[in-house]
Amino acid sequence: MKVSGFTIAKNAVKFDYPVVEAITSVLPVCDEFIVNIGNCNDGTLELIQAINSPKIKIIQSVWDDSLREGGKLLANETNRAFDAIDSKSDWAFYIQADEVLHEKYLDTVRAAMEANKYDMKVEGLLFNYTHFYGSYDYVGNSRRWYRNEIRVIRNDKHIRSYKDAQGFRKNDEKLHVKAIDASIYHYGWVKPPKAQQDKQKSFHKMWHDDEVVKKMVSAADEFDYSTIDSLSKFTGTQPAVMQKRIQNQNWDFTFDTSKINLSAKDKLLAQIEKLSGWRVGENRNYTLI
Repeated sequence: MKVSGFTIAKNAVKFDYPVVEAITSVLPVCDEFIVNIGNCNDGTLELIQAINSPKIKIIQSVWDDSLREGGKLLANETNRAFDAIDSKSDWAFYIQADEVLHEKYLDTVRAAMEANKYDMKVEGLLFNYTHFYGSYDYVGNSRRWYRNEIRVIRNDKHIRSYKDAQGFRKNDEKLHVKAIDASIYHYGWVKPPKAQQDKQKSFHKMWHDDEVVKKMVSAADEFDYSTIDSLSKFTGTQPAVMQKRIQNQNWDFTFDTSKINLSAKDKLLAQIEKLSGWRVGENRNYTLI
């Protein structure tokens, strides 16, 4: 079995993305890893080169920043990275620049790829998600956070990154996937407040024009983490590759987890989910096998 990993990165240094941790977290299950680096001069290229792994193959491209419809740019560049993987690979592991796979799940992922290698009905593997917010001590627990997403896909070029590169489709149809007992740790909402604010301004430009971005994103110099609706305390262990970054956190964030800023409707829906496990109205970008 051969496995390729792939991701995209641009301005990873400027916006403080844990892209090195993302890549190195999945390298143990990959035979090669493709990184599509967009045009930037903040040291992203040198950052990836410094990983110094023979598995890593870098492609450089000029991203079309004029594409502001639904994050299409991200899907285009993700497809560019996917298309560059070895044709002999059976599986492709997609990891975004702010996601990390805990080492405790490596054997689970590898075993799932081995077990489903010849079952062509399985087009991908579905992961659970843990979304950190504000710091490495809190996780989002409301309906605003997606619970699952596909991160391993079969090496079939009919499969394409979907919309804003959050998921995948094959011939515009949802992939048939198997759920595995492994979680992706998402750190997109854990950055120094200034870096988070700068990221928000830049990120929303992939969806909207400048006037809309001005209305959506505060003009403040730093992001205000305190406006979140509901969080819970994280009680697990962090991935080994994240330890240095966690130790170097240079801002403080605390949150009263008893504080729940939800509408009456959302409180009712949260209670239904807690009792039954069913998330009413959940958007599933996949078909479970």
